[in-house]
Amino acid sequence: MNMPQNKPLLLLIDLQKAIDHPDWGERNNIDAEENIATLLAHWRNNDLPIIHVKHTSVEPNSHYRPHQEGNDFKAVAQPETHEEVIEKHTNSAFINTPLEQILRERNIQDIVIIGVITNNSVEATARMSGNLGFNTTVVSDATFTFGKKDYSGKWHNAQQIHDISLSNMAGEYAQIISTKELLSSID
Repeated sequence: MNMPQNKPLLLLIDLQKAIDHPDWGERNNIDAEENIATLLAHWRNNDLPIIHVKHTSVEPNSHYRPHQEGNDFKAVAQPETHEEVIEKHTNSAFINTPLEQILRERNIQDIVIIGVITNNSVEATARMSGNLGFNTTVVSDATFTFGKKDYSGKWHNAQQIHDISLSNMAGEYAQIISTKELLSSID
């Protein structure tokens, strides 16, 4: 597994307190926050580019609405003062945000995505990133999701949803690797 030689950007998606609300149900990747912290520390220690994506929902019942605790960043992903924060209102971090322009202006070609929810904002962002021509990597154990029913009403647990979402992204849109694989490829 070889990461390109230019400086990959770490894109942290929707790592806000809203994701801890019990309404979401059971999740997978219980160690995701530990992996997120490890990756964020590596990027900071090596002066690599970082962008935090903050979901600011316009939906009246969303836990991500502005001016409430759920809209705040989780402690594990709290941006430092010099780190860029982009606000979004949809699932993709590219829709109606300056993300693509920032990446193009800085000549960033390689994006490493971590955060939530695997089958929602992570997948939407990774698909668009790949379609826009960026070398996109999704870190499988630094993302997580929740169980849900499929269109026919059958329940799928969080790991099943996570695995299917990663499969949707793999190859065509993004490279899927673990935290350990990623760190060993860039050291």
